[in-house]
Amino acid sequence: MEWLQKHFLEQPNKRFLDDQTFGDVYKQVQTVADSLSSAVSAVSRVALLSDNSVTMAVYLLALMLLHKEVLLLNVHLTPAEIRNQLDELDVHTVVVSGERLEQLRNGERCNGVEHLSGIGQVIVFDEASIHSADSANLDVDRFDWHFNDSDIAAIMNTSATTGKFKSVPLRWGQIRAHVEASAQTLGVTPDDTWLMVLPLFHVSGLSILMRSLYNGTAVRMMEKLDRQELVRLVNDQEINMVSLVPTILKDVVGDIATHRMRVILLGGEFIPMPLVEACREKSLPIYKTYGMTETFSQSVTFFILDYPDKIESVGKPLPGMTVNIVNPDVDGVGEIHLTGPMLMDGYLNKEPIRGDFNTDDIGYVDEDGYVYILNRRKDIIISGGENIYPKEIEDLLYTLPYVKECAVVPVADEKWGQVPALFVAVDKTHSELSQDKNVGNTGKLTQEALVKQELSCFLSNHLARYKIPKYITILDSLPRNGTGKILRKDLQIYAESRYIHVVGDSNDVGSSD
Repeated sequence: MEWLQKHFLEQPNKRFLDDQTFGDVYKQVQTVADSLSSAVSAVSRVALLSDNSVTMAVYLLALMLLHKEVLLLNVHLTPAEIRNQLDELDVHTVVVSGERLEQLRNGERCNGVEHLSGIGQVIVFDEASIHSADSANLDVDRFDWHFNDSDIAAIMNTSATTGKFKSVPLRWGQIRAHVEASAQTLGVTPDDTWLMVLPLFHVSGLSILMRSLYNGTAVRMMEKLDRQELVRLVNDQEINMVSLVPTILKDVVGDIATHRMRVILLGGEFIPMPLVEACREKSLPIYKTYGMTETFSQSVTFFILDYPDKIESVGKPLPGMTVNIVNPDVDGVGEIHLTGPMLMDGYLNKEPIRGDFNTDDIGYVDEDGYVYILNRRKDIIISGGENIYPKEIEDLLYTLPYVKECAVVPVADEKWGQVPALFVAVDKTHSELSQDKNVGNTGKLTQEALVKQELSCFLSNHLARYKIPKYITILDSLPRNGTGKILRKDLQIYAESRYIHVVGDSNDVGSSD
């Protein structure tokens, strides 16, 4: 938090959050901290529930200034899930935006504070609350702006293979190590403006706020993804840095006419070569990245336009980070373990990390030090004793120009234990998908049947038989969560409900809606 105080003293009139300057935010944070101090004085942890907004950011920084451990709640959680997380972490105070209050409400409101069964108190805020008091005379030295590296700044809950969440404590030393390493890797200019599309309750959103706070640069915030506004901000040169998933970039790249982009961080999916070429033609600087909540966002990255032969890699570790491959096979593929100062020291209420951290990802490091991720361990499909890496199949499919997005998930099978099922969204207007093809004596195929046949033929020519998806389902789009990640579990549930009773050999592609 001393970073905010530093920029207030050195550049108070410089823009920070949307149209708010560092001076504005500094005073607003103090005002909110002053108003919250008595209500939260007796607790060490406070939960925050809100969509992206400047007000949310101010309240988050104010709670941090009060040295509270802030549990950032996902707005997509059900009320029962929220209560479960609060109970598990012994949190009895929730700060919530007015728009999200209904996810909590079951009590009587009094003076902006609600006492709800099982929670204790709920503090409601709105946009006006950050301007509700005159902060001009607030004493600069009233609050303690300095933090120990071991202090917890925020807590984020992540899913676990068991279905039970794990709580990641994000400590100030960890955050500092990340923002410093990121600055070395991505560089910093005085005119940098990050577009925050991803939510603040996600580590990608929070890391943008912290990088900008550390570097003294600006942030433009979006409550949620707005495609037209994203294109406008790029074309009007109002932003020069953004974090996206490849699917979103692929959707907007054709509408980008002019820009001053300096960094486009891409993570979470394979980046198709046509997208790389489209970005190269428009001088769009795409960085591939790999990270997780446990490492406070990116821990590995690189500028892929300079290394087209490494496009399948996620890059090299950031300064201070080390990637180790544990229990490698004959090809050097093994468990990916991490060490470094931006790594958490252990999950809350769990044993601390001793040595390196097992990411549960499978991959390898090449002779040049570039890291390759083959799959999450939990996503590996074991079919007849053979390991199938869904990412291998997905990456192959992304080389087809008409494939927009895809995912391979396991489906239970009596004979093989598990078999792969493919979900795919395609551009049905693409020239390679002609509706006039005839196959043998079957006559003309429907377009959907044609797409399935084209995909099956392509996969058969490039993959071992056991890797070929037994079922193929064509969808208009794949389901995603608030951060843009494909909801594989939902697809698996659907596949097992639809196909688990289907009888056929391993080449059966099933049917689709």
